[in-house]
Amino acid sequence: MHRGSCLCGAVTFQVAGDLPPPSACHCSLCRKWTGHYEVSTDVARSALTIDGSESIKWYQSSAKVRRGFCANCGASLFFDPLDQAKHNWIGVSMGAFAAPTHTQLKMHIFVADKGDYYEIADGLPQNQQ
Repeated sequence: MHRGSCLCGAVTFQVAGDLPPPSACHCSLCRKWTGHYEVSTDVARSALTIDGSESIKWYQSSAKVRRGFCANCGASLFFDPLDQAKHNWIGVSMGAFAAPTHTQLKMHIFVADKGDYYEIADGLPQNQQ
């Protein structure tokens, strides 16, 4: 069981089972949403339990996805594909988990859109889009 929360604690969550290796997204939307790049793990919807869901505010950032954050403290928490019949997962921000997570970053995505103020030098795979 892995536990996490937003900054103020109004939203808490649990993920049953092991956390899949997360990806780092460098697209401009994720950078604007988090203030840097976004790292999340995609977990089965059935593995996620959320307490304090009344404090989650959802923002539909594209025709395909909405992003969940705490309405009280603004913490970025969830990346939710709208076509749930096709996508039986939800992305959970790694920074919201309490340590230890027992997982490691697997790759970087949308690196063609990354900020010009940092380099990616960890040797992990990098997908341009």
